[in-house]
Formats: sequence, C-alpha cells, structure tokens
Amino acid sequence: MATVNGRKAIIEKIATTRTNYPQVDFNEATLKELFGINVFNTRVQKERLSKPVFKALQKTIREGATLDPAIADSVASAMKDWAIESGATHFTHLFQPMTGLTAEKHDSFLAPNEDGSAIAEFSGKELIKGEPDASSFPSGGLRATFEARGYTAWDPTSPAYIMDNPNGATLVIPTAFVSWTGEALDKKTPLLRSIDALSVQACRILKLFGKKVTRVTTTVGPEQEYFLIDSMFYWSRPDLINAGRTLLGAAPPKGQELEDQYFGAIPDRVIACMADCEAQLFKLGVPVKTRHNEVAPSQYEIAPIFEDSNLATDHNQLLMEIIRRTAPKYGLAALFHEKPFAGINGSGKHNNWSMSTDTGENLLNPGETPHENTQFLVFCVAVIRAVAKYPELLRVSVSGAANDHRLGANEAPPAIMSIFLGSQLQDIMDQLENGPAKNTKSGGMMEIGVSVLPKLPKDAGDRNRTSPFAFTGNKFEFRALGASQSIAGPNTVLNTIVAESLDYLATKLEADVKAGKNLNASIQELLSSILKESKKVLFNGDGYSKEWHEEAERRGLPNHKNTVESLPIIISKESVQLFSKYKVYNESELKSRFNILCEHYIKTVNVEAKLTAVMAKTMILPACYKYLGEVS
Repeated sequence: MATVNGRKAIIEKIATTRTNYPQVDFNEATLKELFGINVFNTRVQKERLSKPVFKALQKTIREGATLDPAIADSVASAMKDWAIESGATHFTHLFQPMTGLTAEKHDSFLAPNEDGSAIAEFSGKELIKGEPDASSFPSGGLRATFEARGYTAWDPTSPAYIMDNPNGATLVIPTAFVSWTGEALDKKTPLLRSIDALSVQACRILKLFGKKVTRVTTTVGPEQEYFLIDSMFYWSRPDLINAGRTLLGAAPPKGQELEDQYFGAIPDRVIACMADCEAQLFKLGVPVKTRHNEVAPSQYEIAPIFEDSNLATDHNQLLMEIIRRTAPKYGLAALFHEKPFAGINGSGKHNNWSMSTDTGENLLNPGETPHENTQFLVFCVAVIRAVAKYPELLRVSVSGAANDHRLGANEAPPAIMSIFLGSQLQDIMDQLENGPAKNTKSGGMMEIGVSVLPKLPKDAGDRNRTSPFAFTGNKFEFRALGASQSIAGPNTVLNTIVAESLDYLATKLEADVKAGKNLNASIQELLSSILKESKKVLFNGDGYSKEWHEEAERRGLPNHKNTVESLPIIISKESVQLFSKYKVYNESELKSRFNILCEHYIKTVNVEAKLTAVMAKTMILPACYKYLGEVS
C-alpha cells in the first residue's frame, strides 16, 4: 500500500505541476545561422589561419596526410583566441575510454605573470598532447594500476567545439587515448586505424577502374532511439537510477498493443525538450534531421544526416550527452538502456553505413541500372563476402548484457547475422552467380486508386525490418546495435572485415590484369565464385520466424544468442590474424577488449542482482508486511 500511495502522490504532483520550460526562439536565430556557430570548422579555420597552415591542416583532414607538428602553435593560438571570444575559460581533451562513455579533464587558459597579472595561453604542445591518468580507466590488463601514464592525441579530423556551461564555456578538443606503450586505451584509435585500412584497399579497387582517388572513408548515420519519462517516476525507481531498467514491477493494463504511439503527435513537453536539444546540437555542427515517436510508449528517435564515421561517432556520443543533460530542464529523465521496460519495445541504434571517396562518390550507390554498374557490384559483393566470412565478429560487436534483452525480440533483429538485399538487388546477384547480369527489375509506378493523388514511383523491392544487415538504397543498415552503445566498436569491425574482403578482391584482380586477362571477364568470374560461397548469408524473409532459425542452422550460420556465447570470438586465432594484419588491434589489445567486456558483463549482472535483493527487502517486503497487517 505504501508503494501505491507513493505512486498516487507522484501522479497528483505531476498532474498539478505547471512548469515554465525554457524557450528556444528560432525566429531570433535561424537554423542556417545557428548551425556550426560553436565549431572550429573549415570556415573558421580559413578565416583565422594563414594560407600555408590552413592548407596543411586541410591536407591532414581530407587526405589523411601525417599531421605537421610545425603548424600546431599557429592552430592552437587561433583556436584559443576564437574560444575566448566565445566565452571559453577552459579547454579539455575529450576522449572515449573503454567505458563506452566520454571522459574529460578541464584546464584553464590562465597563466600568471610575475607582476601579479595574468595572460591566456594555449600552446601547440598542449593542443597536440594531453596526459590524463590512465590507471582508473578499464584497460583489460594493458596497464597495471601503478602504471598511470596515458596520452591523449589531438584528432584534427574531428573539429574542436565550444561547449556552453551554466557559467562560462569550454573549448572541447576530440582526441585519441593511448598508453605509454602506444597501445589503444579507447574506442577512437582502432576506429581511425580501421578507416585507414579500408581506404588503402578500396583505393586499390578504384585504381583498377581508372579512378584517381587518394582516400576512401566510411560514412555513418546512426538512428538513436531513447525513452523520456517524468523525473518523478525516475527518482522513485532505484532500479532505473542504478541499472537503467526496471528489475521489478507489474505490466500496465495498456502497453503498445494498440499501436497508437508510433509516428504519433509528439507531446508538447517532449517536443520542447527535443527542440532545445536540437538547437544545442545545431550549434555544435551535429546535422540532426529526423525526430519522431517510436513504437513503445514514451519512446522517441532522433537521426542525423550521414557523416564520416569518425565524426559521426563523436557526434553520437555528444548527442546522447546533450539529451541526458537537457531532459531534466523539462522535468524528464532520458533512458538509453536497450530494454528499460519489460513487455514493450526496447531501444536500438540503426547504423547506416556506406563508403565514400574524397571526390564525393558513394561507392554503394547502385544507380539506375545496377546490373551495368560493375564498380558498385564489386563493392557490394565485397560487403556480402565480409558478412558471410565474419558473422561472429559482427555479432560480438553488438554484444552486452543490456542488448541481450533486446536482440531477437520483436523490435530487434535476431542474433543470426544475415543480409537483406531486396528483390531488385537479389535478382541481380542471382543472375551474377550464374553469368553476367543482363537486366534490372523496375518498380514502375504505383496506382493508389484516388484521382486527386499523384502516381508514385514504386521501389523495386520492399524493406525488411527483421534483418540485422539490410541494403537500403545506397547503404547497408546494421540494425543490431544497442541504443546505449558507442558506434565505434561495430564500425571498427565492419570497416576491418570489408577491408579484408576488398584486399582479397583487389589481389585477385590485380594478378589477372598483370597476366593480361580482361578486367570485366575477371570481375565476372570472381564475383560469381564469391556469391556461390557467400549466398548462405542472403535472406529476404522473416527473420523472426522459427523456420528461418531452422534454415539458418542448415546453412551453417552461427546463432550466438547471448553475450557469454559470443565473447570468445574476440581472441580467436582468426580474429587476431585479421586485426593484426590490418594494424587495427594487436593481440594484446584484443585480449584487453575481451577482458573488459567479460568484466563489464559480470559487473552489470551483479549490480542488477544486488539491486533486486535491496528493492525486495526495502520496498516490497515492508509493503507486504503492512498490507498483511491491515488484512489481519
């Protein structure tokens, strides 16, 4: 009864509270004026740096050239002046340790003079390298507790920005985080290595097609799902506060069974919070595009336009932090746990992935006639081969105690890694397996049957929401990621396995060309043989069905249903050889990731177990005793 009365009091307070929420006036500053005003972007760099320094910095950013340390002082001085003019008093090297969150240590620009006055200083040395304590972050055995030295290294490909605080502002510099021995202690460093690995192999393929390309990057647009609930409900739940999900409770009479939440009208308080978050994100150069109600009650989604995968990773971490910080201003709490409430949909993070050249060409754009687009077919088949050869690595990249509650349920794809191509592309691959592809299916026009409505162009294939890895027009959507996850890990794996696949294709084709064989004939022969071996991973049907699980087993596709089953693949001989070959992880770094993930899983489950016991003793049992006394 105490719990019932407490909930009643909370509901009454929520119903009678009238809050004056902060106002975001887009009439005062338009979207165009807001976007990127707090970012040390290309426009600001061009205005404040000398031409030689600007060109050298841009060469590093755009082409992946080695950073010239000689320009650091000039960049640091310009960055400091710009930041102070924007109200900044401190700077910080932001990095992404293996906690999956971000970390920062703030230092002021202040430097005292002998005469008692002070000046603002920020040197190139301070810009390039920081030295946070590495002993208290997860290292998985890479560092002993007494070995505390760690370094942050400036990442010029992700621009610095100003983060406004309640009092003042901070210059934030995205960095990588490594140990004294040079091993990666973070998620950014392996991601950057994997991008370089893929770029090298993709450029080899493009050279065969006569393309003058110096760099290929992977692009990502992560669709972020999350819950917003009233703060008073949040603070009344120790399990939500400490575990991010409800551990005990009763299902409500109404959940999502009426299907009336998805794409519904966004409540005023929620849309006010969304608009505030978006205004902050626009200032920070995060290109958020879409917002809507998700399937479960109180569940929402925000999605950006795609960006370079390194920048997209930084921006996604920033987006989650902005939502967490902003929600309380509106009497709300943000939940990013994959399954905060039983019985309704959990939250994922759909990772829309593609490859793009430094000339702006999307390598997974099929064009109007995909069967004639040989370059697209080569890159697409390379991705198919990568997923077919390394499904267990993709599975482990999205593992975790929280995501175990979601994968395979109705709102998430199963743990079986398969690819949905759609009927148009599947037909082309079927043709290609047995010879040259000769035609492309057309979707035609859709007749709606209402005279006032226009005829709509019909896609040649439907969408499949049950596939963990689906082709969606000009990209692949990796749908198995959990909402709380950093996208760095899954994209590091994806970049690396595709790099290996491109390496395999390039090596075969280069040998054939050197031997005097016709390139098109060699491509046809090679793609056909790859599809014969890799078609087991192609599936256009219902991923939730019992029949698919049985079929997948017959095809020999692995089905690791939980984290415990999937983790050992990280330190397998095949994984060590793959990541070492492309210098993404060495063996010690892989072992450390295995240890960290095992430890995190155990600690998460242990915290939930202790929480359940505490709640039972301090909340449920007293209520039962009180009720028993009243009945007696």
